[in-house]
Amino acid sequence: MDTPAMLQLLRDPMGVPFYPAVFQILMVLTFALHLLFVNLSLGTTCLAVIGRLKGGDRWGRLAGGMAQAATASVSGAILLGVAPLLFVQVIYDPFWYASSNLSAGWAIGFIFILMAGYGSLYLARDRKGDAGSVFAGFSFAMFLSAGFIMHVLGFQLVQPEKWLGWYTSHGAASTAGTVLHDFSLPRFLHFVVPAFAVTGVFLMLYSWYFRARSDADAAQLEWAGRLGAKMAFHATTIEAVTGFLWLMVLPRDLSFHSHPLFVLGLILGLGLLGYLYHAQKQAKDHHRFAWPAAAGMLVVILEMAAAREALRVRYLARFGYAISDHRLNLDWGSTALFFGSFVPCLVVLAYILAVAFQSGRVAGLWEAGPRMKAWGKASIALLVAWLVIVAGLGLAITLRNRGL
Repeated sequence: MDTPAMLQLLRDPMGVPFYPAVFQILMVLTFALHLLFVNLSLGTTCLAVIGRLKGGDRWGRLAGGMAQAATASVSGAILLGVAPLLFVQVIYDPFWYASSNLSAGWAIGFIFILMAGYGSLYLARDRKGDAGSVFAGFSFAMFLSAGFIMHVLGFQLVQPEKWLGWYTSHGAASTAGTVLHDFSLPRFLHFVVPAFAVTGVFLMLYSWYFRARSDADAAQLEWAGRLGAKMAFHATTIEAVTGFLWLMVLPRDLSFHSHPLFVLGLILGLGLLGYLYHAQKQAKDHHRFAWPAAAGMLVVILEMAAAREALRVRYLARFGYAISDHRLNLDWGSTALFFGSFVPCLVVLAYILAVAFQSGRVAGLWEAGPRMKAWGKASIALLVAWLVIVAGLGLAITLRNRGL
């Protein structure tokens, strides 16, 4: 099989509506944010399980808070997972569809596994004792399984030279889609271990955030901050090890160890590790290190997402595939609508986050100030305007296509 020729034939003949590099940049940015919430979902769910099993006042209270945080994190992960998936389908369409069809049963099952884990998480949040532990443990297992499926689909994606062998592995065409064909343990661990580093930093932020409340338990928050600092440091250390293990099993012809983004990631990762080491060595007031640690963690995640994309580019370049070779059919209308929708959504999302942030820092009833009220009215106006414009465009196009 001539793999490069096959890939060219699988390209969408319609091309792409805008410059592929723009979609690539947006894919990396949205994937990094998605990954942040995925890590929080896994880490907070795991802490909820541990807290329920350990019992006691401190762990019990922490488990309840982590279960609450997990439900919000999963929502964020789902919301932010749509965009990078769509961008992948635009610029890597032959690879994503081939990988998904080879394991179609698992690709479809992913949705139901995620739904089962999400529903169980609400049951874990609202139940005490052993029942809560069981539901939280089930949620963690489901989320880990969903991550495993996406790992395999992503790994199969970059190995087009094996597709035909997988498809005809038993001497005949296999159309069942029930097999997950390849797996890399170091790669999978490199995406799972950060869940505990991110959650550790989240605990430091948790300690900082609730200190402003008049009803805060300072001892509980200090304990949570100390636990978070230790978690973040040890998990980041393990993450560095899994990163090197992954590097060692990469195909040698990729020479990724010399890629500038890998070198930059190494420098940033070691810098973050050093800061977390300093933070967890402190006797108290770990919340003081929360925001620098969070900023550093976000930078490292963004860099890792960019390095991951650079690695995929090198994988696929071996087969003569480059996103810059897509046929370009500029569609300014759809592009303007996309960015015109993107900006108002950011304004509305920022307003919702600001309300959640401010209202959670007071013990009693929170009342919005003049600026927040004005921001809320502007957000509503933007949503109404967006609905009118999108509905109007849809109606106008429908009438035009019908010759009316």
